[in-house]
Formats: sequence, C-alpha cells, structure tokens
Amino acid sequence: MRISFTTVLRSLSAAFVLTLVACAAAPAQAQFVNVLTGGTAGVYYPLGVALSKIYADKIPKARPSVQATKASVENLVLLEAGKGEIAFTLGDSLVFAWEGNAEAGFEKPLKKLRGIAAIYPNYIQLVATASSGVKTLTDLKGKGLSVGAAKSGTELNTRAILAAAGMSYKDMGKLEYLPFAESVELMKNRQLDSTLQSAGLGVASIRDLATTNDVTVVAIPPETVAKIGPPYVSVVIPANTYRGQTTDVPTAAVVNFLVTHDGVSDELVYQMTKTMFENLGQMVSSHAAAKDIKLEGALAGMPIPLHPGAARYYKEKGIN
Repeated sequence: MRISFTTVLRSLSAAFVLTLVACAAAPAQAQFVNVLTGGTAGVYYPLGVALSKIYADKIPKARPSVQATKASVENLVLLEAGKGEIAFTLGDSLVFAWEGNAEAGFEKPLKKLRGIAAIYPNYIQLVATASSGVKTLTDLKGKGLSVGAAKSGTELNTRAILAAAGMSYKDMGKLEYLPFAESVELMKNRQLDSTLQSAGLGVASIRDLATTNDVTVVAIPPETVAKIGPPYVSVVIPANTYRGQTTDVPTAAVVNFLVTHDGVSDELVYQMTKTMFENLGQMVSSHAAAKDIKLEGALAGMPIPLHPGAARYYKEKGIN
C-alpha cells in the first residue's frame, strides 16, 4: 500500500498540533501557590515552608513556592498586584492596607485583599544587651535601636510602642532599619544596643542572641499598651522563653492573619484553608507559634472581607 507524501505530511501536522495543545494545557492545569512570608530568621518563613509542603502533598496539581520578603507591608502590596496567592501579615498592617494609610506604606486602599484566617498572636519583643543598661522603655533614649525593615509590620509596631511611651525615633541615639538576623548580628558585635522584633514566641533570632550574649527582655507595661488600643492587646512573655529570662515579662501582641486576593479561585482558597487546618501538626513542627492556630478562632477580629473559598470551609465546619 502506497502512502502519499501529502498524507504523511497531514498526519505529522495533526500530531504536531496535538502535541502543542497538550503542552499548552499542562501548565494551565498546574495551580501555582506563591506563599509570601518574611525574613528567613523570623516565624513567617518556617511556617510558610510548612504550608508549601502541605499544599504540595495535599492539593492536586499544586505547585507551591515560598518567597522571603520584608513581611507584612510588602506581602500585602504584592498580593494586591497578584504576585502571590497567600500571605502572612500583622493585623494592624492589614487594617492600614484596607484603609490606604500612606504613612504605613499604602498609597491607596488595597481592596482586592481577602481574608483566610486569623492565626497566632505576634508578641512584640524588645530585647537589649545587658551591657547597654537598657532595662525599661525610657532607657532607650540615646541608645541604638533596630526597628525592623523599613515600613515592615515590625516597624509599624515600633512606632506605635514608642509613641505610647511618649517617645519617637528622634529620641534614639542610633536607628537601624534591619531584619531580625541582621539586627542580632550588630548586637553580637556590640554595634547596637537593642532590637524590637514582632514575631511568635521563641523567634530564632532572639534565641540565637540569648545563647551568646546576656540580654534583657524589656517590659512593655499594660498601661502603655492600653494607650494604643486595638488591635494591640496586653500579654506576657512567659519566663524562660529565652536564656536568662527568669521571670514573666509583660508586653503587647497583635494577631497575625493569612490573606489572599479576590483573583484566586474559590476552590484553591478552599483547599488552602482546609489542608492547613487538617495538618496543623506539620505547622507546629515547623515552629511552636503555630500551637496558637485554632479553627475556632479563625474568624476572630478579621478586618477585611472573607474570601468565599475560606467561607465555604468554615460553613462546613460550623464556624461563623
């Protein structure tokens, strides 16, 4: 049987077209999930890594990635621009983003943001080297302080705490805008007196500092916290959270949230919410702060509209 060249050419062309269609369809089926976190020495990052592993294992065709960032403010700006699917943020940063607070780093309201869950409280942890002599908030005057990366959630917390104590950046002898790990390195080298870090208890950077240096965990009294008001609440850093800290230390806390944007599909957000709450053990294994993530508290204080995908999961679980 003789097959014409034209027939062969047509067959090859058809096969080529089918191959192109298959190749084009494959990426479309993948569900990209970029998890926006914070600095690698903080709490957001290890929790984000844990989330990405859960999503890779539990969500069909998920292709998760983890992005280290300057945390809350940058995360929210990236989400609004569609450059991530899920992000960690502090509650006050989220409120400022929704309202469009320019001083906090939001030139306009970020109205594409949608809520997924309230997770754990960020403890505002003010730590000084023992040699600096800083034992109280007012002792910071004339001293060196790292306030967190510029316009990060931590930096917003620092401004609020200092203002409530009747101080500002002008009262500091030296000011650094550095992430957690870099702040600690300067303190180890006696180039900086103190650092304020907003994170879950047992943050790696402070643990690292306390193992090599004598430190003072500085109290933020309840009356100072009360001057700020919600979303700040008065809490206690339990004794022995860090080496040399032998007593409870009062401080402030702000709730963290997981958020997404309205361009992420309902089904994907449903799966992201469901698989996280069904695998909290993996989150706790990555960092102890995750012990405070509770399904029953997932909607507590949510300051922005809930994503329909997350709402579907909570409805199934009777959470409202």
